[in-house]
Amino acid sequence: MPKFLIIRFSSIGDIVLTTPVIRCLRKQYPDSEIHFLTKQSFRSLLADNPYIDKVQTLGDSFELLLHELAIADYDYIIDLHHNLRTMRIKRFLKHVKSFSFNKLNVEKFMLTNFKINTLPKKHIVDRNLESIAALGVTNDGNGLDYFIPDRDRIKKEDIPTSHMHGYIALVIGAALHTKKLPIHKLIELCIAIHHPIILLGGKEDVEDGKAIAKADDIKIYNACGKFNLNESADLIQKSRLVITHDTGLMHIAAALQKPIISVWGNTVPAFGMAPYYGKKSNKLYDVVEINKLWCRPCSKIGYKKCPIGHFNCMEKIAVNDIVNLVKKQLQH
Repeated sequence: MPKFLIIRFSSIGDIVLTTPVIRCLRKQYPDSEIHFLTKQSFRSLLADNPYIDKVQTLGDSFELLLHELAIADYDYIIDLHHNLRTMRIKRFLKHVKSFSFNKLNVEKFMLTNFKINTLPKKHIVDRNLESIAALGVTNDGNGLDYFIPDRDRIKKEDIPTSHMHGYIALVIGAALHTKKLPIHKLIELCIAIHHPIILLGGKEDVEDGKAIAKADDIKIYNACGKFNLNESADLIQKSRLVITHDTGLMHIAAALQKPIISVWGNTVPAFGMAPYYGKKSNKLYDVVEINKLWCRPCSKIGYKKCPIGHFNCMEKIAVNDIVNLVKKQLQH
């Protein structure tokens, strides 16, 4: 019975994008034991995944972690993070055969710095699976997984009565500022959409949510900071449509097979991080972005503010373009 250790420390979206590896490995090695190593703060993403036997977490003591991993006696390490810490783990467990994800950092550097795109036209999910092709594992085409436990299901009384018969989920947060529409654009968007809206984001998005909800506190419900990640995922699952930036909740929405309008700022789908439904799904998503902008993409991750100052990648996005896509999606 082979024993696997899959490693991905962060972040929300990147971890969700590893779930096809977990599922395909389990189904194609049904007698295996699968452990997943991540940061403690992301444990809830994996705790209810039925394909995982144990979630290991990165604690305060890296030395203690190494000792625990050595005792576990793994047959294979699948390194889907590939950084200095994972290299240290693989060196320590040098007797364990390992497979590593190629982050294509040189290709990303060429695109962000010289606007020369040499990246393969492959989604990161397919690249994750390619890293274990030597094990004979193939893509089952079923897309991403996200498992919401019953304890985190939203009750009817948790949202306003005005939203009980259908709403649009608008994800206003993102890890970094240059991946987010400016507040004035989000307010304009909410005013132009004639449908109940629930704003989603973390505690860091509460004040922005308040500012946006002031535009119409009946139509717009600010749920930022009020729900944990699984509860927010359930709000997404119950929505009619999801409008989102390039962020973790976008990938959760794809895992839940929701129609998506994704809005891109300084990052680009060419990095291989667009919504991923799987080959067996007929779901479609729309991308809103400013193409042929000389400074875009400026980073593979993002910045706290536009490094040039104009923020044209978001400021030039026409709100009406998003509204028209909302109308099209809702008609479907």
